[in-house]
Amino acid sequence: MTVSCRFTVNGSPVYGHFAPMRRLLDVVRAECGLTATKEGCGEGECGSCAVLLDGVLVNSCLVPIAEVDGREVTTLEGLRTDDPLFAAFAASGGTQCGICTPGMIMAARALLNDCPHPDLSEIRRALSGNLCRCTGYTGIYAAIRAAAGQGGE
Repeated sequence: MTVSCRFTVNGSPVYGHFAPMRRLLDVVRAECGLTATKEGCGEGECGSCAVLLDGVLVNSCLVPIAEVDGREVTTLEGLRTDDPLFAAFAASGGTQCGICTPGMIMAARALLNDCPHPDLSEIRRALSGNLCRCTGYTGIYAAIRAAAGQGGE
């Protein structure tokens, strides 16, 4: 059984017939060719697959494609190329192996959209669903503060 599904990804329309429980993560990567979204755990625990669904941060490994019909998905590739988070993550050492980076940046973008000048506790709370095994988070926190115009400390 398949369901027909129409939605947008980064402003581009997508239409297809999919198994209803197929994960948004798999459709974004395989059908849309947008591979910045990573699969880390496949269980919604690590945040590597985070995307914005109608502007709300979700783990795409947990979202059945049947729930995406008529909605708007934004992946890392859909952010503006001049988004200050990109330069801030690079400058602060907020990236290392790169597996968590797309999800971290998407979580940070969702935070900054809602709270343009977060304090450290707000940043920690916003990233609580994202795991990094390489950086120790200091560079990530500094990147978000820098992108928010608060300096890296």
